Amino acid sequence: MGIGNRPRRTPRDLRESVFTAAVIELAQILGWRVAHFRPSRTVHGWRTAVQGDGAGFPDLIMVRDRVVIAELKTDARSSQPSEAQTIWLERFTAAGVEAYLWRPRDLEKIAAVLTSKGIEEK
Repeated sequence: MGIGNRPRRTPRDLRESVFTAAVIELAQILGWRVAHFRPSRTVHGWRTAVQGDGAGFPDLIMVRDRVVIAELKTDARSSQPSEAQTIWLERFTAAGVEAYLWRPRDLEKIAAVLTSKGIEEK
């Protein structure tokens, strides 16, 4: 048990926002430039300012010696990528860009990708 009889949170329990912050911090420590576009609340609800085909655009764009794209989801069974998110990942991969769907349970894989020199090292 954790503090005050609350169960301890494990990496698998991470909210997506906490997980996103952790991946961004790790990437920056390892020398990556990282972009994450967050939605803002408007009178019409939550919106991310974008033109064109922005729906489903991946959560993170990371650049160092190569480009890595990542869509982040929690480990919850209900946390699945949308069709638009899946299409973006598939299109990036088809274009030769490393594109991943990452969850908290993938922390070791994430660290391996971010410390490697590229896809050919796998």
